[in-house]
Amino acid sequence: MNRIPPPVAVVALALLFCSPGHAQGIWGGAADPSAVSGHNGDTGTYAFATGRGVKIIHSTDLKKWDAAGRVFAADVPAWAKKAVPAADGIWAPDISFHDGLYYLYYSVSSFGSQHSVIGLAVNRRLEPGNPDNHWDDRGLVLESFPGKCDYNAIDPAMFVAADGHWTLFFGSFWGGIKAVALDAKTGKPASDKPVILPIAKRAADVPEAPIEGVYVIKRDDWYYLFASWDHCCNGAASDYKVVVGRSHNALGPYLDQSGKSMLDGGGTPILISDEHWAGPGHNGILQTEHGDFIVHHAFRRDQPKLGRLFLIRPLTWSAAGWPSCGEPLNKP
Repeated sequence: MNRIPPPVAVVALALLFCSPGHAQGIWGGAADPSAVSGHNGDTGTYAFATGRGVKIIHSTDLKKWDAAGRVFAADVPAWAKKAVPAADGIWAPDISFHDGLYYLYYSVSSFGSQHSVIGLAVNRRLEPGNPDNHWDDRGLVLESFPGKCDYNAIDPAMFVAADGHWTLFFGSFWGGIKAVALDAKTGKPASDKPVILPIAKRAADVPEAPIEGVYVIKRDDWYYLFASWDHCCNGAASDYKVVVGRSHNALGPYLDQSGKSMLDGGGTPILISDEHWAGPGHNGILQTEHGDFIVHHAFRRDQPKLGRLFLIRPLTWSAAGWPSCGEPLNKP
């Protein structure tokens, strides 16, 4: 969910409040998704998306997806609503499983604002109706304030390295993508005064510095950083896209296929608008024993008022180790 400028924000809000029914609107279309395979007895795949209380959907075949409830009964947790009174939903949840728990990082903000918070909730089970399906909200992880920092505390993506180090990647527009070390016991910053590291940003001559929606994975000897460029929410005119870079270090520097650093505006596009879909972006990566998949949202060009819809595509890799996206497996 990006910090969109006023003209685009008007369009996005029109899609939010004027779409044909909540289930088809910008909150109901499963935007900004992240997905995880079931653990602890859960089966299939669960995806989490922007929405009031955080929307959850479930699939057993990656093709047909059904509603699976929401994380919070309230549209926004009370602590986050107090911090950001203008917020009316939760953005860009990131779901992963570590040490017996599902970790859900989520962000709360309002359009165009740099006053934002990232929170954390954990759970043992995701199956609807299971007695162990209870979200424990651990509250604030990070907060950003206008004039006090060069980042926006939204769009979290947690990564656990093989050596046990936990890192939270985050950021949108402003100073770009950042990273902070986490304490594995709490899932929160490892220091009261955490060091915020720069990871990726747009080139200096790009207006508004539109980069966000980061996601990091490790494959073979490489770490891959996926990010979304440009603007997510302008219907069929959206120019959102997914770019990638890679590094031998989880904290970078990440270089694109031409060798340009993502700290200098580098990024190799792997998913752009086509004749059917506009503004594909804000992805998560699902790594399974059956292959890798990319989840993201996009507008249907023929029905943009449906809002940002959830898509999942196979992710394949070249001999040189660069990813490419296949056609959608689901048909929203």
